[in-house]
Amino acid sequence: MSIVIDVKNVTKQYGVNKVLNNVSLKCEAGKIYGLIGRNGSGKTVLLKCVCGLIIPTNGEVCVWGQSIGKNVDFPQDLGFIIESPGFLLQESGLNNLKHLASMKGIIGIDEIRECMNCVGLDPNLKKPVGKYSMGMRQRLGIAQAIMEKPNLLILDEPMNGLDNQGVEHIRSLLKTMKNKGVTILLASHFKEDIDLLCDEVYKIDSGILTRIQ
Repeated sequence: MSIVIDVKNVTKQYGVNKVLNNVSLKCEAGKIYGLIGRNGSGKTVLLKCVCGLIIPTNGEVCVWGQSIGKNVDFPQDLGFIIESPGFLLQESGLNNLKHLASMKGIIGIDEIRECMNCVGLDPNLKKPVGKYSMGMRQRLGIAQAIMEKPNLLILDEPMNGLDNQGVEHIRSLLKTMKNKGVTILLASHFKEDIDLLCDEVYKIDSGILTRIQ
């Protein structure tokens, strides 16, 4: 058993409000884990803790055996989409991904084009992202999360704004990635996503995490 994410007794507190309350979670390689819970339950805060975007008040988050905020600031080999992805609205989708890819320099234009096709976007489309539909922006957000072929994906409501065809397309993509050994932690309001995709399901309520499936 290879543990990719190990959340150990994590509490995140803002003033007197405990957004996460002594949360523990282990995620194994090559599985999909689902998080459900109402708005404000702590789902997004937990995902941000795993990504290194928020440091817990107490407890520890380890990814790939490294303590986030101690050994490393951000996990290695990670792709994520949390809340609304930010893009340069005047640029095309392809140019946006080229800018992002240039930060690490580990993929080139061919891989970017392939990834855009993979999520159902035309890499030759000149339309600026500011004129994209919500569904197209969501596909572009997923593309930026997966384009460098990470072995860990953190996805916050990945199906938001997608039509039925888009949802089926992305579900199939995530299943394919899982079969290649990618670990996926996703939060979704859609019960069908959870039922069809997830090996284990957890519910967050008032900052308390409970396994329900």
